[in-house]
Formats: sequence, C-alpha cells, structure tokens
Amino acid sequence: MKTRSLKLSKLRAALAIAAFALTSVGMASTASAAPVHNIVLVHGAFVNGAGWKPVYDILVKDGYHVSVAAHPLTSFNDDVTAVKRILAMQDGPTILVGHSYGGAVISNAGEDAHVAGLVYIAAHALDVGETEAANGKLYPNATKAVKKTDDGFLYLDPAFYPADFAADLPKAQAEFEANAQFLTSASVFTTPATVAAWKTKPSWYAVAKADRMINPDLERMYARRANAHTIEIDGASHAVYESHPKEVAALIEQAAQHAQDAP
Repeated sequence: MKTRSLKLSKLRAALAIAAFALTSVGMASTASAAPVHNIVLVHGAFVNGAGWKPVYDILVKDGYHVSVAAHPLTSFNDDVTAVKRILAMQDGPTILVGHSYGGAVISNAGEDAHVAGLVYIAAHALDVGETEAANGKLYPNATKAVKKTDDGFLYLDPAFYPADFAADLPKAQAEFEANAQFLTSASVFTTPATVAAWKTKPSWYAVAKADRMINPDLERMYARRANAHTIEIDGASHAVYESHPKEVAALIEQAAQHAQDAP
C-alpha cells in the first residue's frame, strides 16, 4: 500500500509540474502577442510631420506612445538615417508607419529590430532594386504639378496642390500647405531600394481611392504583393492621413494589436 501510495504521489507531482509548464508556455505565448505600445509616424515628400497631428491625437488619446519622425528630404540615405535615429529611442517593439514617399523610407528602416510591423498609408512599398520613378511610369499618376528647382529639388505647383494632393481638405488648409511645402531632393525618387522589410515584417495598407499623386492601382499592387491587411478609403486624396484620421488611426491600432500574433 505504501509503495502504491508513493507512486500515486509521484504521479500527482509529475502532473502538477506538467500543468505548470503548460500554463507557463501559455503565459509566454500571451505575452508575446501583447499589443505594441510604440508608434513612429513618417511623413512623405513635400510636407513635414505636422500633417500627422490628427492621427497623433487619436493614438495618444488611446494610450499609445507616438513619435513623429522629422527627416530632411535631402537624400534617401539621410531620411532613412533620421528615421532609424528615432527608432533607436524607442523602449520596445514599434509600429512603423509611412505615408507616400515615407513608405519607401520605412521599407528600408523597417529592418530595424525595434520594428514589429509596418503600416503603409497611400505609400510606396518598394522591392529591392525598384524606384518610385520607375514604378510611377508603370502606373502613371494623374498630376502634372511637379516642378524642379535649378539645384535639383522638387515641389508641387501651388496652383495645383489643392486639387492634386489635398482635394478632400478644407480649401484654406490646402492652400496653406501649398505655400508651406518642404522641397524634396529629386534623387529620392530615383534611388533604388536595397531593403524590402515588408517581406519579413507583417504589413497593413490603406489605399486612397481618389489619389492623384500615386495611382491607386499601384497602391493596390504594393498591398497585394506585401500580403498586407488592406483597407480602401472612398473619396480619399493623397492627404488621406489628414482628411481621414479616424480610419488611418484605426488601421494603425489594428497593426499594434496584432503585429506580434503568432503566424
């Protein structure tokens, strides 16, 4: 009887250890799937980070730690370096968000170990060797507003900016932005991509269905190729991150909540 009782006692102990181990594994799995707290927002060409404020306000209200990267638009390498500098300041996993040309920047900077997921907002998601200029020829946009300075910087003709970049913004706001542009080195549009982080990081994509700066079909190609979780926003201009901040913020929060889910 004593021998049988001892065996039962050992069996119960073994079962208890196994149950604890399974519980610990479950807890670890749950922890790894915790929502991402940090978000870094990256602007595109011709603008600065101020346009992200409506999205920023929603995300901060919902409890996220949000940084807006300020990059100089002087060269592709300068811009990637500036974004990586902000990523290095994050205290944990981060969702990296890019609008327009900012998508090319996050596709490169997204290899950073801090980055848990990528969100493209009417943005270029280049493959290695591709350029924005070449892809734009495959999927022509609707704007004729692009002008070039004598020293090789691009801007949008202010007369066309409201209709081509910001058709769904209030007229006064669009006109102000037209006359407050950040001129952008033409070289950023012809620099071939060397990294395509969307191949290894989960991605989300918002297509602006009325975009005149990037052909919506090019946006759809990028989203499809990256196997991104995709939404399409009706009536949205290229300034979709300003004109539809609720939809954009919701997509970013979806990425934050699911980027670390087990594949």
